[in-house]
Parts: sequence; structure tokens; C-alpha cells
Amino acid sequence: MSHKYSLATSLVHAGRNKRVTQGSVNPVIQRASSLVFDSIADKKQATINRTKQALFYGRRGTLTHFALQDAMCELEGGAGCYLYPCGAAAITNSILAFVQQGDHVLMSGAVYEPTQDFCTQVLSRLGVSTTFYDPMDGAEIAKLIQDNTKVLFLESPSSLTMEVPDVPTIVKAVRAVNPEIIIMIDNTWAGGILFKALEHDIDISIQAGTKYLVGHSDIMIGTAVANQRCWDQLRENSYLMGQMVDADSAYTTTRGLHSLAIRFKQHEESSIKVANWLAKQPEVKAVYHPALLSCPGHKFFKRDFTGSAGLFSFEFNEKLNSQQLSCLMDHFELFSMAYSWGGFESLILYNQPEEIAAIRPNIKRKLTGTLIRLHIGFEQVDELIADLKAGFERLKG
Repeated sequence: MSHKYSLATSLVHAGRNKRVTQGSVNPVIQRASSLVFDSIADKKQATINRTKQALFYGRRGTLTHFALQDAMCELEGGAGCYLYPCGAAAITNSILAFVQQGDHVLMSGAVYEPTQDFCTQVLSRLGVSTTFYDPMDGAEIAKLIQDNTKVLFLESPSSLTMEVPDVPTIVKAVRAVNPEIIIMIDNTWAGGILFKALEHDIDISIQAGTKYLVGHSDIMIGTAVANQRCWDQLRENSYLMGQMVDADSAYTTTRGLHSLAIRFKQHEESSIKVANWLAKQPEVKAVYHPALLSCPGHKFFKRDFTGSAGLFSFEFNEKLNSQQLSCLMDHFELFSMAYSWGGFESLILYNQPEEIAAIRPNIKRKLTGTLIRLHIGFEQVDELIADLKAGFERLKG
């Protein structure tokens, strides 16, 4: 679709060419392992074009997968999109596609915890070393580049504590030292659309599509959208690692994309209202919502993002004890305790300051109070605030 259209319009029409819809509104669900050739000539042609969306073999994709891949490339401006069974698989296989024994990875020290564990427990075993950096160090991060540094991995905002790094400055500084480094970003919070990673000279934009792309907490999927220089290597290495998703998951994700803009609008509106209410509560030390001034990196958010999502966190003035935590967390009526986020329902989780410190020892900013992470869904926002208010009242005993 032409870039003359708005994001909302593009999302409605993305991935819906006639080849994949075959006369319907949505792409067809084509479940297949074996794809039949009518002749030797057809088989030869499919083999030649197997990396270019020819119907070759189920693991290379069907029309259903091609629809989602096309939509993601259109929305994120990439040369190709690979699909994975979850976000963690998208992250790990993207890194594995570009490193070998003896290489070095620069990794945000505030990144999603399983990503850190992959570096320390898997990459280290393969002879790939990792340096964890503070994402708020900006251009200073480039000083950590070694002769064998192959990958720089970013995340914005950071998991849990929601710092927004100065990504353009980091990228520019790193490119000045070594233009060939592969730069990747976990772009899940932005859904790939609130922050256009590839427009900032990033090579690969990765998402846990499980979150906002799907939007209904019922499918797990990961995506990696790559620029032209990285696409072939990412695609072929991921294929060799056996990465793929089923047609139904691809279909459901494509369907979720069409409502992404309007869902983000509601997530943003409600989460900012809840965040502003929390900022006024005497029990709260700080609210870490990128759209609020109190969030580290807010100025970079205002400059680089076109909107905000429903996930943010806040810190209590003090560390809650186990009795206080149970009193707070066990009795919400609308907020559910669950991992993940991005769906229509509101969620809540907590982390103690020593837990945060243990998983990110290289981060200079230290928490002193209990951290609460919220995902604001589509419930009536005043009722969500009332549910939180009741929780605060319970803390008062």
C-alpha cells in the first residue's frame, strides 16, 4: 500500500493482497506441510523461488504466513520478516544468525530477563562473550565495542523499569566506531509502529507478537523484521534452526494487526490517566511511564515515539513486606496477576528492589521501593483506578 495513507488506514489494509485473500476480506488459512507440484518444471521453479514466497514446503510458509510477513514489512519498512513461535525465539535466533565462536555481543543490562539469561547461559557455552551496558549511557556505550563485537542489542523502553534510551545517539556512535555491527532492538512495547526502528539505522526490529500484535492473550508468536543487508542471513539461519509458526497463529496475528492502531489509542489514553492518578498518591515514589516527565528518558520518548502503550510501572516509597504484598496483590477485582501483557485485560505484577538489582547489576539507577508493573487494558478506566485505590486502602490496614 502507498505510504500516502495514515498508519490506521495502512493497518487495516496491510497483508491483504488478492493472492492471499482469494476473494475474502481476510487471508485464507492454508495449513500445509506438503505443497504439490503439477510438473517437474513447477517443482524447479518453486525451488528457485523458495525464498521469495513460492509455495515450496510448509516450513517455508504458506499464503497465510506470507500475508503476515508482507504486512509486517510494510508497517516496519523491512526487506523481510521471519516468524517464530514466541518472542524469545525471535530474539535468540536473530542473535544466533549473526554470531559464531569468539564473537562478542553488547547487550542492554536492563533488557528482558530471558534475553540476559540466553547470553549468560547459552551464548557463553558457545564461546560468545557478552558485555552488559547501562542503556542510559548514550554515546558512551560505543566505548565498549571490541574488535570482535558482532551484535549490539537494544531495548526501548527497558523491561520493568521503563527507561527510554537515546537510541539514535547510541546507534550513531556505534556506527562511527564500526559500521558493520549488526544492531537489533526488542521493539515489542511499541508494537513496531510507535517507534520505527529501521528508520533509525537499526538492522533488525524484533517483537513478541504475543503481546500487542495478537492483542487477545491467546497466541504466542515472534517476529523479526530485517533490512536488506541482514535479511538473507537472518532468514536462512532461522530456517536451518527449524523456526516456524503454524498457519492458525499467523492468521490470528494478521487479524490482530488490523485493529492495532485503535487498540493502542485506548491503551495510551487509559494508561496515562492511571499513571497520572498514581503520581498523586503519597505512597508512590515515582511513576515510570514513558509519557510522563518522571520516567527516565522521557525527552527521548517525546522525540522518537509517536505514541505510548499500556505497559508501565511505579515504585512505592518503601519496600513492602510479604504481608503487605499479599494484602495488596491478592484482592484486586479487575487486575489479574499474570505474566505477559498487550491484551484487552489489565494485569499486575511486582518486583522487590533486590530482585531488580540482581538481574541488572550494571544499571546505575537503583530502586529502593517495591516496583509494581501494570498493563492497562480496556476496562473502564475509572473502575481500574477504583480497584487500585482499594488496594492502597488495604495497605493502610
